[in-house]
Amino acid sequence: MDYQNKLILAPMVRVGTLPFRLLSADYGADITYGEEIIDHKFVKCVRRINESIGSIDFVDKGTESVVFRTCQEERDRVVFQIGTSDAVRALTAAQIVCNDVAAIDINMGCPKAFSISGGMGAALLSKPELIHDILTTLKRNLNTPVTCKIRLLKSPSDTVELARRIEKTGVSALAVHGRKVEDRPRDPARWNEITDVVAALSIPVIVNGDVFEYEDFQRIKEATGASSVMVARGALWNASIFSPEGKLPWEEVKREYVRKSFIWDNCIKSTKHTLREMISHYSSLELPEGKAVIKSDTLADLAEYYGVR
Repeated sequence: MDYQNKLILAPMVRVGTLPFRLLSADYGADITYGEEIIDHKFVKCVRRINESIGSIDFVDKGTESVVFRTCQEERDRVVFQIGTSDAVRALTAAQIVCNDVAAIDINMGCPKAFSISGGMGAALLSKPELIHDILTTLKRNLNTPVTCKIRLLKSPSDTVELARRIEKTGVSALAVHGRKVEDRPRDPARWNEITDVVAALSIPVIVNGDVFEYEDFQRIKEATGASSVMVARGALWNASIFSPEGKLPWEEVKREYVRKSFIWDNCIKSTKHTLREMISHYSSLELPEGKAVIKSDTLADLAEYYGVR
């Protein structure tokens, strides 16, 4: 896995599904992260080949629901992100999926209450010994590259110190979100503090925060010196942000997302807000013959409306 000069789709819960990852890759994303999967949930999964659609599914043995879906097409670029607070459990989860993905990433930056209360995500930032335990356990037992994603700490020196400790575990790269735990998306990303991390490390640093146009990729690289750039909301709002030719019309992007969701049997109902807008918008549109409206958000209705086969 090469982390130099890459455009990267960030991990986003209820967004980073297989159709959206493939959509982003079509537009130019070099590396695509799946949504965070909690280790407690994934260790209950079994790997299955879904011959009907050509996917590799990791299915909960109890509920028979698909927890993670991938395919051979994205094998060399998809990153599986784990939410964890335990080294052994993280390894167990990683071993289930490591042969079907390009890398394993540990979430150390999520500020949501669910993650922090479970000792996961940003809660790990104050536990450097546990971070070391998790990352070294994965590195010793996996042939797959291991990375992690953090947020900025209280002071730039604290962030640099933690980043150096992480580098010593042997990870292949470090992603840094340019906000602190208490910051909100409306707060500007602190690119200058990421610059300090880049200068302190020899491994690739992936910078994340406030990328909304294709030009921002190069601008943030030049501002921070980072190896690669990761985008979240900018891609959520329009996945064609990865295209050097410029963003495509929203309608065209929506159509392609729906088409891929239909092909890969993706459940729209659990998809996050902006992508659901693609669906809710059509719930009020009249069908071409003008005598019916789409009442449900099922893919079958959308496929019929779009003429997708």
